Amino acid sequence: MDTQTTLTAEHAHLLTQITDRARRVLQIASHDRWPRRELTTLARYLRAELIRQLTDEERLLFPAHEATPELSRLARDHARLRACVDTIATAARGRGTRSPAQIATTVRDLLTLLHNHLATEQATLTGSGRPTISTAALGAFPHRWYPLTEGPTIDLDVLPADRLLEAVSERLHRLPRGEHLDLCSHTDPDKLCHALAAGEDDYGFAYLACGPDQWQVRVTRRLER
Repeated sequence: MDTQTTLTAEHAHLLTQITDRARRVLQIASHDRWPRRELTTLARYLRAELIRQLTDEERLLFPAHEATPELSRLARDHARLRACVDTIATAARGRGTRSPAQIATTVRDLLTLLHNHLATEQATLTGSGRPTISTAALGAFPHRWYPLTEGPTIDLDVLPADRLLEAVSERLHRLPRGEHLDLCSHTDPDKLCHALAAGEDDYGFAYLACGPDQWQVRVTRRLER
């Protein structure tokens, strides 16, 4: 997202991404089947992107406005959204006793709450009649690279060079221990691998292809010792 992005555009992108993943959950649940994979995908996106958005708004946007009953109501909405995300994340981990129909109801409730909240928030923060600047424009985490890192293979060439380490680190942090993903690039990702290896998590690296036109490295998040 560039610095000209408005909060409305940022919200629209977020809502589209969440709705797309939620529909996959609802489609499976409508056949009275447990949407394990789809629910996990939705829960990971909500935890990584929606929760981050709520935190960024509270940190970057809310302080720019005087405390009002409207802002208090928005903050309460954030608390309700966080609670709903926690419920979905718990179900995705296989905990609890919810049926497919019950988790479908929870997902629909999330979509309704989120849609209404975003519309109210935009109206509240745009009281001047001018578009509200997005959190990304104020230095928050841009959402657009999440779909580029969501799958089992990451094409490093399509990610922003100045945020490459952050984007890949975020994806690896979401990777369950003992599992792996592949990094692909037209150049040797040696520097990136060294930077990742210097972090707190324990990763293993194995080259699957060594150029000259295509490089591929398998990164495994090792089990805790």
